[in-house]
Amino acid sequence: MNVQNRQHQNTQAQGQGQEKAFLEKVIFINRVTKVTKGGKNLGFSALVVVGDQDGSAGFALGKANEVAEAIKKGIKKAKKSLVVINKKGTTIPHEVHGDFGAVAILLKPALDGTGVIAGSTIRAICECAGIHNILTKILKKSTNPVNVVKATFMAFNQLKKAQ
Repeated sequence: MNVQNRQHQNTQAQGQGQEKAFLEKVIFINRVTKVTKGGKNLGFSALVVVGDQDGSAGFALGKANEVAEAIKKGIKKAKKSLVVINKKGTTIPHEVHGDFGAVAILLKPALDGTGVIAGSTIRAICECAGIHNILTKILKKSTNPVNVVKATFMAFNQLKKAQ
């Protein structure tokens, strides 16, 4: 599982024409083959996470016949599905569990200076969301990247505002 970094400037006019930088990470690229009577059709799917490093992140699965096109589609879809993540400083406000499919994860707040203690998939999401101190654990055996990403975002949706 190789996570790739991209820095991208979004030049859409927002208010006074500010530019908003998004961090884009490719989590997983999957090669898929469809067998037809005319032969095999090769395609690619790319799981992409996008975030502004200030409490917003989104993910998407882009599919195309070429890797670069699949990544572009994934980034475009992910920007449309941005979610606001409640933070308390550089960590999350409280412990939370997330489940999706065969994946169960645990996210715990950590003290300043701890860093992101996580696998590559959850680490990429936390970096995109601007979370710098967190403890994580995948509780079940499955580490399917798509299900881990969906479980992580389900956990982030359960976060309540810090008081």
